[in-house]
Amino acid sequence: MRRVHPEFAFQARELAEQIEGILGDPPDRKNYQAMTKALVSEYAKGGGIEDLNMMAFALVDVIDIADPKALLADAEDFEFGDPARVFGAVSCPAGEAAKMLEAIEENHPDLGRQAIVTAFLHKHPRMWDDDDTSLDQLAEGDEGDDDDDEYGRGDGASEEFTQIFDQEGER
Repeated sequence: MRRVHPEFAFQARELAEQIEGILGDPPDRKNYQAMTKALVSEYAKGGGIEDLNMMAFALVDVIDIADPKALLADAEDFEFGDPARVFGAVSCPAGEAAKMLEAIEENHPDLGRQAIVTAFLHKHPRMWDDDDTSLDQLAEGDEGDDDDDEYGRGDGASEEFTQIFDQEGER
């Protein structure tokens, strides 16, 4: 398993939720296919929405991965990857999908790189792992508040000190 940048992990989870939302319950494949076809067509024309998840959504079902290791290596850095290496690691079938990939590379190389990596991570969830930053994971091994404060004293503030702030304290 390889660690990926937390933003890529987030985007891959977002893509999964987006796909589930469009498919609906019960799944409506016809609606899903109409949506992906419209997105592929728009991106193939050189237009389309400049949105990572929409672009990844358009790519996810038509992209062929030739070099997964290159994509995993690129997934370690969200901002500063190598678009040429990423685009060289994938292809799309001839026709509108291939035109889309070419147009994305020409018009949106950095966003396209991120969308390709996101689509790849979505399609291959067992090849990568992200850091679990949930509160449960962060608290693991933490046994609660320590008795000692940061200076090694466990006695806290003195009564005289707390009386200064006590509005209705004994006088």
